[in-house]
Amino acid sequence: MAGARWTPTVDDELTVKAFELFGDPTAHEVRLPSRPESAASARRLTQCVVLRKWGMSPQLSEYAVLLVSELVGNAVRHTGARSFGLRIHRRRGWIRVEVRDPSRGLPCLMPVQELDISGRGLFLVDKLSDRWGVDLLPRGKTTWFEMRAADR
Repeated sequence: MAGARWTPTVDDELTVKAFELFGDPTAHEVRLPSRPESAASARRLTQCVVLRKWGMSPQLSEYAVLLVSELVGNAVRHTGARSFGLRIHRRRGWIRVEVRDPSRGLPCLMPVQELDISGRGLFLVDKLSDRWGVDLLPRGKTTWFEMRAADR
């Protein structure tokens, strides 16, 4: 399935709509509006790519979906941008998910207490990914995470 071309089924209606509206994040960076509901589109696109197109494990897909949601949430809440970019890469043994926004403000990994109701996003990224970081760009930044993935 690693090289197979994914074709959505009728049951994937929302995913099909997301691909039609935004494109394939493995082919190029897709632009999404900086609105809370864009997190759902980013999750659908990520799950479709990681689980269905690439045939990765359900657990890897679940973690990737959760972490992309956290990065998108940060981009929407903290940057004031009108849109952000999503890109998903794969190379031997790894997947990489990138969220690009026009802010040069760096995300901050904060200590998390048991009863905290917010501020857990980067904590989750730090704990569930194998590595993560931020690349500053001339106009903005790319926040990314990488996860080990068994190639089939």
